[in-house]
Amino acid sequence: MNRLINPPAESIIYKDQKLYVCLAKYPITKGHTVIVWKERVSDLHLLPGRDYDYLMDTVNATRNALLKTLKIKKVYLVYMDEAKHVHWHIVPRYNEKGYDVFLHKPKMLKDFSLVKKIKKNLVFK
Repeated sequence: MNRLINPPAESIIYKDQKLYVCLAKYPITKGHTVIVWKERVSDLHLLPGRDYDYLMDTVNATRNALLKTLKIKKVYLVYMDEAKHVHWHIVPRYNEKGYDVFLHKPKMLKDFSLVKKIKKNLVFK
């Protein structure tokens, strides 16, 4: 089983045997988060139903935690399969119109203080 190397410990919001949630290494907005399926799977449709549901429950819980933590009304859920590895980006939108958030230039993350705050608001149902 080919697994990804975990990101820096200080960026981890949640992890278990199947996936991890962390702040993006090069965020385009404050709170930009990535949810990564650990096992190498090239596309969502290849995940068994139970795993897909588990992944999406984690995406929902993370989205809700970001909305509450950042006190915002909108996040974008972005799934692109160019990397040929199942992962989601959750990108907070701050008082911008449409897709302008995607025009931001990513900068390397140096402040991990949001991790604790997001963890407090991460609730799985």
